[in-house]
Amino acid sequence: MSPDKLKENSHWEISLQIHKFMSMPHETLFEQKMKYLLAVLFFIIIGDLFGQNEEYSTSSKKAIHYYQEADLCIRRRDFNNAIALLYRALEKDNDFLEAHNKLAFCYGVMANLEGQQKHLEEVIRLDKKNKYKNSFYLLGKVYYNQGRYKEAKGLIEKYLKLPNGDPRVITEVEKFMININFALDNINNPVEFDPKPLPKEVNAFQLQYFPVLTADEATIFLTKRNGISFYDDEDIYYCEKDEHGKWGEPISISPNINSQFNEGTCAISADGQTLIFTSCDGRLSLGGCDLYISYKNGDEWSVPENLGSNINGRSWESQPSLSADGSKLYFASDRAGGFGKRDIWVSEKDPEGKWMEAWNMGTEINTPEDEVSPFIHVNGVTFFFASKGFPGFGGYDIYKSEKITGGWSAPENLGYPINDYHDQVSLFVSTNGKNGYYSYEKRLQGMPNQSLIYTFRYPKSKRISTISNYLTGKIYEHGTNKPLYATVELIDRNTNDVVSVFESNKSNGEYFTILNEGGKYALYVESEGHLFESRSLDFNKKDLTEPIIEDFYLRPIREGEKTQLNNIYFDTDSDEIRPESYSEIDRVVHFLKQNADIRIEISGHTDNVGSEEYNMKLSVLRAKAVYSEIIAKGIEKSRITYRGYGMSMPVSSNDDNTSRQSNRRIEFEILK
Repeated sequence: MSPDKLKENSHWEISLQIHKFMSMPHETLFEQKMKYLLAVLFFIIIGDLFGQNEEYSTSSKKAIHYYQEADLCIRRRDFNNAIALLYRALEKDNDFLEAHNKLAFCYGVMANLEGQQKHLEEVIRLDKKNKYKNSFYLLGKVYYNQGRYKEAKGLIEKYLKLPNGDPRVITEVEKFMININFALDNINNPVEFDPKPLPKEVNAFQLQYFPVLTADEATIFLTKRNGISFYDDEDIYYCEKDEHGKWGEPISISPNINSQFNEGTCAISADGQTLIFTSCDGRLSLGGCDLYISYKNGDEWSVPENLGSNINGRSWESQPSLSADGSKLYFASDRAGGFGKRDIWVSEKDPEGKWMEAWNMGTEINTPEDEVSPFIHVNGVTFFFASKGFPGFGGYDIYKSEKITGGWSAPENLGYPINDYHDQVSLFVSTNGKNGYYSYEKRLQGMPNQSLIYTFRYPKSKRISTISNYLTGKIYEHGTNKPLYATVELIDRNTNDVVSVFESNKSNGEYFTILNEGGKYALYVESEGHLFESRSLDFNKKDLTEPIIEDFYLRPIREGEKTQLNNIYFDTDSDEIRPESYSEIDRVVHFLKQNADIRIEISGHTDNVGSEEYNMKLSVLRAKAVYSEIIAKGIEKSRITYRGYGMSMPVSSNDDNTSRQSNRRIEFEILK
């Protein structure tokens, strides 16, 4: 390879590294130091490729002298003085091609797109022999990163027509052209987008970013930086809405979490009781940045625990997203074994509640480029993330994928202007799919940049597949109204699979869970020393327009107390138990095994439709059917009996279908 060819290819490789180096989302000081050191090492290695055996387009000895002095400055990474010397060279000869080329290089290193653009344009104007033909590609990248897609396409088309192109560059250029064509095809079909900054109570700092909210949108958590440089400390703050929907002032989350080290990019469970966050450069860790977990007890957060080697390693782990029930964790990492530079990984809790070894989400989500900022919606099936590896508008774009049988759907770009030529690296979508939240860094003329948190109406054209809402309330003891600590289990009645298991707050008895449209659920509430309560929950889209609030009053276990079995189902005029009833029968069996010293009576009840004789017979047969299933699952006959009461013990009037349905029921009563 000729020296000129070697120099041209090296310039291209360096410029690619510059673009990748200078276009990352918010990172820690540790990461910035490491990236800078690696970049410096890279520049040292290739530095000697510039200036050796170089032929100049100028005859001005003074211009060449300043140029060579600038070259020495570049080798010392003294780019400011190099730029000053190169401008002195241009004062001697403004058409000095090599000086313009090196200025474009310096400005590229410093992420100064305007300066890089100006001198690449000069290179193309002066370079009649195409000595620096890759400048067409590099200037195309600059235009693309400014949203000037038509101009970028024109330059790339010119580059591809030039003879003797480097196959490596051509491959990169062809991939780049896919992005340009995507942007041109989609920029004229904008999605609905009406972003508004959250009030000054939330945007109280120069920099705040990576917002996450509780499922009721009443509390927002954010990462706040105590300044504008990467040397400044990051902490986690939160704001709460009052009863009028007004945001309060930001509050530091806890002295147990915020420290003199960096804490940020957090994830919160839907109930607001479990927090996972990133901490770097200081805590006891396995690498530079690790993920930590903390639990809320009353108003206090526990001392954070490192999530351990199944999640963290010597690599960078950050940007967590937690499933609604806290059982799955998605995060970004640059660990070995991925498909690109940074990939999305996921871990799940085992039956004992321990995090299993994380696995890569695979090529459906990850590419050879960077994927960051995962967000799993509370519905558990809609996944958002930022990527440079799929067709987009420039920098990081945000994509949506839906969980399908065997994996994930092809990622869909959220469209313009949600995505544009700037980096978009954070998104949170509300439980009902109506609102989006994101952070955006504003570049202020003559002032430090400012990062604000915005909200917008999530576009209907990008509708998530499954609408969700939440069920909440409090659990009390019947008779005393004392708040109870209880376990709540949500079962899919169609499959009898456990959807989620969670607990009520120990101090106030409050519980919280997510419901998805189309779900048919059985809900069970248990507390030690009390009869369990059950509910039957069927929800379609209409039912989920507002949150569901339902309190439970659990009766102490004592003789004469009763509970209704709300998830036992029979066909009309039949005593054959339907399959979706078995989770309820299993619950009764579990209760009896946990309380081995009690006996119960299963009782059947009907409405007043039909004769008294018919209803008595039907109630007996149904009670017996439940009794038989319980016996078949290992409960001794001596501990259980059954009886039919027909229509003699209504709990509601029989004036309409709703009240008659309430009277058609199965109960059990404590006998001893």
